[in-house]
Amino acid sequence: MDHARAPVLEALETYHRSGRHAYSPPGHKGGTGVDTRVALTLGADVFASDVLALNGLDDRRMSGRFLEHAEELMADAVDADRTCFSTCGSSLSVKAAMLAVAGPGEKLLVARNAHKSVIAGLILAGIEPVWVKPRYDAARHLTHPPGPDAVAEAFGRAPDAKGMLLVTPTAYGMCADIRGIAQVCHDHDRPLIVDEAWGAHLPFHEDLPSWAMDAGADLCVTSVHKMGSGLEQGSVFHLRGDLVDPAVLTLRADLLNTTSPSVLMWAALDGWRRQMVRDGHELLGRALKLARRLREEVAGLTGLAPLEEPELVGPDRSFAYDPLLVVIDVSDLGTSGYAAAEWLRNHRQVDVGLADHRRIVAQLTHADTEESCVVLLDALTELVKQRSALPPPAAVRLPTPEGLELETVMLPRDAFFGPVEQVPVEEAAGRIAAEPASPYPPGVPVFCPGERISREAAEFLRTGVEAGMYVPDASDQSLRTVRVVAE
Repeated sequence: MDHARAPVLEALETYHRSGRHAYSPPGHKGGTGVDTRVALTLGADVFASDVLALNGLDDRRMSGRFLEHAEELMADAVDADRTCFSTCGSSLSVKAAMLAVAGPGEKLLVARNAHKSVIAGLILAGIEPVWVKPRYDAARHLTHPPGPDAVAEAFGRAPDAKGMLLVTPTAYGMCADIRGIAQVCHDHDRPLIVDEAWGAHLPFHEDLPSWAMDAGADLCVTSVHKMGSGLEQGSVFHLRGDLVDPAVLTLRADLLNTTSPSVLMWAALDGWRRQMVRDGHELLGRALKLARRLREEVAGLTGLAPLEEPELVGPDRSFAYDPLLVVIDVSDLGTSGYAAAEWLRNHRQVDVGLADHRRIVAQLTHADTEESCVVLLDALTELVKQRSALPPPAAVRLPTPEGLELETVMLPRDAFFGPVEQVPVEEAAGRIAAEPASPYPPGVPVFCPGERISREAAEFLRTGVEAGMYVPDASDQSLRTVRVVAE
């Protein structure tokens, strides 16, 4: 296929040249109706390219097939049979993927380190989760994806499960043995869905971990905005093989997708694919070199410890890891990752993607340069110099792996929509959760609706919030109270 083409971008260029007159949404009419103050901040070109897809970029029957052609090129670029663009983010896309495999009352194997969007899919669809235990590093309090053995064990418990949902890479860059897990699923004639939100770049350099389509997965969801050049909410489905019916996937996605898709997002997805096919290997190769050098420099700073392959990969850990996510342990500075992230933001205008009780994660992409790495390194150097002024870590009561392995006693949907009450967090242990509680980022729930809350989980959340943890999906974000099933 001709990857020099970008069908959506080309159609948008043609639209701009055509001098069309719109008597249809969007109401800003190419930006002429936008307040001047808004245009100064967002830029007039944003509104000029924010056009209607149907009866705008294309005609009323979408006969130009611009989107279809762009999706075909994306599929070819990553060795998928079929690709679909989504403008509602992977949080919605993963729900549609789940609904394409399992329905109300049916079972689905789900890695317990799944994102909160997966839990929302379970609630909306009435799916019964069969949890697959991740691998826990108790010493570092770090979670790794499950291995094929855990998936085989879960199929032994639930041979009627309709498939498996796996999260890889994690927000820390930890990657699963996709090929091994796919083989287990296929031995049971079941599909493997991969939430590959953090893996859009993986197909474009051989020194990066395998990606879903390369490793035998049947359906994956990718957030191009995370590690690629997509706009926020730009997401894609990739489909391969015959274990997931594409017609069913389309129908399920249509239940959730917007009927007013953003042409801006389509165009960014289209252009990013063209960029990666043409220049991705070179750009990612440069980024990998920068990441290696950054790790070496950070390792020389007293109190900072970038995690390397020996700590992350191996038995009872991850199968592989993405080196572009630089995980830095700051605990030897005598502070928390939350405090380090806030200091960097407030004093050096440096934002990191993730912080927890002892780590920060600095994300590098194809867009980074030597100059951007110098900015980060200078900020980290100053952070070390200011260690005496940093607040000590709060006493977060970290749970044991067993304390995070909660018993599921109700369907998530029944617990979420049934009679509930709000109780003090100190009284939540032993009660059945009626809401998820997901520290963000990365947004993995400590407890889900339908799970019996352990004392360790409740204390972890309570003390974590006091230390700076953010839990946006709990009805009481202060975690003084918890929403539970009424007795």
